[in-house]
Amino acid sequence: MTRVAITGGRGFLGQHLRAALLESGTTAELVAVGDSFDLAQATDAVNGADRAIHIAGVNRAPDEDIAAGNILFAEQLASAILAAEQAPRIVVFANSTQSTNRSVYGDAKARAAAILADAAAKVSAEYVDVQLPNLFGEHGRPFYNAVTATFSHLIASGQTPTVRDDKELTLLHAQNAADLLSGVAPRDKLDSLIQVETVSGLLGRLLGFAETYNRGEIPPVAESFDRDLFNTYRSYTFPAQAPIMLTRHADIRGSFFEIIRSHGGPGQSSFSTTVPGVTRGDHFHRRKIERFTVLQGTGRISLRRLFTDEVISFEVTGDAPGAIDMPTMWSHNITNVGVDELYTSFWTNDIFNPENPDTIAEAV
Repeated sequence: MTRVAITGGRGFLGQHLRAALLESGTTAELVAVGDSFDLAQATDAVNGADRAIHIAGVNRAPDEDIAAGNILFAEQLASAILAAEQAPRIVVFANSTQSTNRSVYGDAKARAAAILADAAAKVSAEYVDVQLPNLFGEHGRPFYNAVTATFSHLIASGQTPTVRDDKELTLLHAQNAADLLSGVAPRDKLDSLIQVETVSGLLGRLLGFAETYNRGEIPPVAESFDRDLFNTYRSYTFPAQAPIMLTRHADIRGSFFEIIRSHGGPGQSSFSTTVPGVTRGDHFHRRKIERFTVLQGTGRISLRRLFTDEVISFEVTGDAPGAIDMPTMWSHNITNVGVDELYTSFWTNDIFNPENPDTIAEAV
């Protein structure tokens, strides 16, 4: 793909999708809907696009607004598809598994699906309906997007959440949802990507992560669900929990300090030297956990959250060692700001695979 049009591109799932598209070098054209909808702009965005992906929706509002909003947004995108000189090849709808439960929200999503399917048929585009379960992931809005976001926010803030309705949840990480919507992962892979967990089980996992991570240690992340859930949790601890200060032991022989304790899963360590004034990095990760630790010299570690101008920097030295864990979906780099050579240790939770590096160039 070279160009994709997206509604809801500034929301939770939309930002995850845009991050995923950056990996393949795909241009994301954002389509505003609702009061900001402009037919000319929307038509230009979908014209000649490889995919038009409809994410925008209303799920927390009075019933009449849920019904009207979801239908309106679909009608607006459909009007742009029909008006385009060159229709998108594929129309994708980020639908919900609730579309068949006969609720107000479910009926509205079902009606939106029918509107988009009809528009796709009229322009001879392929229509893809992806029925997504409960999504979780980094940077979700607490008390809005998902219980995972709420639990993670509360735990990271030092509070203890409670379970009111211990029901079973069908969970899908937002990066996996992004791959399904972009076509990187086929729809028939959906069942293999979901995890079923109770609310109390979810809370127990998150509390376990917090207990381990509060000590500066990495919990077991060998399973992809545990890795994704841990990445979700730690997105709520940043930047308050950074840097992770390490205990340096020094005597006449020299000095010693531990860099990391990992409780399970693969891992890879590497080391670099950097001359004064030079910057390394300027990339981000979608799923990978990465830790920077300055061993000698003075370095400035800078991070920018994707699709924002928010930059956070830390100055770290080998004399008072501190580790910085790179949050997913934040571009990051390290600069030697000292006068001596900078020695840095890097640890990741997986073995580098050149065919799937999960290291995407993006300047801080």
